[in-house]
Formats: sequence, C-alpha cells, structure tokens
Amino acid sequence: MSSLNTPISDVLLDWFDQHGRHDLPWQQDKSPYPVWVSEIMLQQTQVSTVIPYYQRFIDTFPTVEALANAPIDQVLHLWTGLGYYARARNLHKTAQLIVEQYQGIFPASLDALQALPGIGRSTAGAILSITQNQPTAILDGNVKRVLARYHAIQEWTGDTQVQKHLWQLAEFHTPKQRTGDYTQAIMDLGATLCRRSKPSCLICPLQPNCQAWLQGLTDTLPRPRPRKTLPERTVTLALLQNNQGEIWLQQRPPSGIWGGLWSLPEIDDPIAFDLSAQQPTETLPPLKHTFSHFQLQITVERYRLPNDLHCVMDTAEGLWYNVDQPQQAVGLAAPIKKLLQQFSQHRSSSR
Repeated sequence: MSSLNTPISDVLLDWFDQHGRHDLPWQQDKSPYPVWVSEIMLQQTQVSTVIPYYQRFIDTFPTVEALANAPIDQVLHLWTGLGYYARARNLHKTAQLIVEQYQGIFPASLDALQALPGIGRSTAGAILSITQNQPTAILDGNVKRVLARYHAIQEWTGDTQVQKHLWQLAEFHTPKQRTGDYTQAIMDLGATLCRRSKPSCLICPLQPNCQAWLQGLTDTLPRPRPRKTLPERTVTLALLQNNQGEIWLQQRPPSGIWGGLWSLPEIDDPIAFDLSAQQPTETLPPLKHTFSHFQLQITVERYRLPNDLHCVMDTAEGLWYNVDQPQQAVGLAAPIKKLLQQFSQHRSSSR
C-alpha cells in the first residue's frame, strides 16, 4: 500500500496487469509511428471516438513515409470530424521532417521530439516511455485528474504554477522500470475509474490514500477552469449551386480556424465574382459552433448560379462538390460537413 510519500507505480502496475486495457489497436505495435499517431489523436479526444479514426488512418498511411508523401487534403479528409485540425496539419509536417531530417527514424530524445510540430512534453514522454521504456513522465488530462485528486490539489490544474507542481509529482511517481506499462496504467486509470464525473472510487487501487476521497472532494476535484463568457462571432457563408446541383467549395488559409480545410466561401471574401447582383434563393437555419475560445454563429445563404457565372467559377480557385456522391477526398470542417449533409437530406425529401 502506498502513501503520499511513496510512488504509486507499484500499486498501479499491479492493477494494470489485472484490470488494464491491453487490446487497444495502438497497443499491438509499440513502435514509434503508430504510438505517435495514437497519442496525437488521443489529445482531448476519448478512446472510443479515436479507435475508428486510428484504424482508417493507419490502414491508409501504414508508415511515416506514406504519411509524409500523402497530400494534405487526404490527411485532412481522414481527420474530418475528429476536431482540432491543427493536430492533423502538424502530424503531416512532422512526418515530412522525420523522413527528411531523420531518415524515417523517430528521434530518441525528449528535446528532439519536442522540437517537432505538435509534440509537447507529455506526448514526447508518452512516445519514449511506451516505445523505449525511457523513464519519461507524462501529464495529459487523465494524469492531471488522477494526481489532482490523489494529492487534493485545490487550484485549477491549468494554472502555470500548478502545472509545474503537477509535473514534479508526475516525475516523482514515474518508475525507472516498466515505464511504458506505467504510462498506460495511469492513463487507463483516469479514463476508466478516475473519470471526470462519477468516478469509481470504491474499486480504485489508489483509494486508501487518495486525499480527495478521504476529504470528500472527489466530486469537486480537479477544480474546473474559472468560468468566463465566450465571445460570439458571426459569419455568413454562401452556398453556391451550379446547374448540376454541385456546391462550390474553397480551401481556407493554412492558419486560423479550419486551417487548410474546405468550406463554403464567406460572403465578405472575394469569391471570383460579385454577388451583389444576385439574390439568395433562401437563407438556411442558423448554425452555432463552439470553439475553445469563442462561439461562431453561422448563417448560410443559398444561391443558384446562372450559366454565365458558372463559367466564371470554373476558372476560380476552388472545386465543385457533389454532396450526394462526393468524388473528391477533401477535408471538410465538421460543421460544414454537417450542413452539407442536412442540405442533401432536405433536398432529397423535397423531391
């Protein structure tokens, strides 16, 4: 039995051997490439959501070289719906750097891994501990929750000083042996027992010394981010149809929201011709999408293009997209994909 002055690793490893998850897709091959892909996908995303995306991604890009040589549109297409698309863009950039600078072999040092796009300290630690058993600590959301409860940390875990303290605790508890299994164990504990809501404290191996349990604080720790009202932004998008019923899509800039993804053009942006002489055939019901830092209110105006404007659009930067039978594998922003699906269903039902 551990105490607060004793690392929790032995207790957790005993629990993991008996009750941990050992059959997740990315646990079958503990080489750096699949572990890296899974760790990036698992950032801020639940295991159940990640599994089908991971399997499709690895089937399509079985090696880091295959990913590096793929067009970014194909990468973003496979990522559509997973959110936080900067992860996909960084995954693609990092694959190219590993092929160009490291001959396809992942660097084996924490500093070198952290220098690559999209790989922070925790992700680098997970890759090295799981693939090479290096004693490198991790501090993802699950681990923060476990440590915050076990040590009854009263402050918000996103605070800079609290993060520093949590890293010290993470390093203290990380063992020198079986580090990869310990990394899996503490992530498993946070995902399956020490959940954000309704934790299963009665069967948790850490319960006897968990300060949140002993002080009756499991429902209030870790402390949530101090609440603040999210600012709202508005945007009006143009749903432009040609005579075949195809929708005009434009690729967004590589940075900013939905960077590199395909979307409906914004009314305020140049879209190869002036819409001022055109009247929308309808305005679709508004759609609200919440980002981490703001809420976006989306209004969509539908336009049916006359033949002469259709010709102009053919020469512009973009593509015609068949909603019912897509021919192109393009990355769509999740709300745009949802909107196009709803439009397709509405059009089908009204025929």
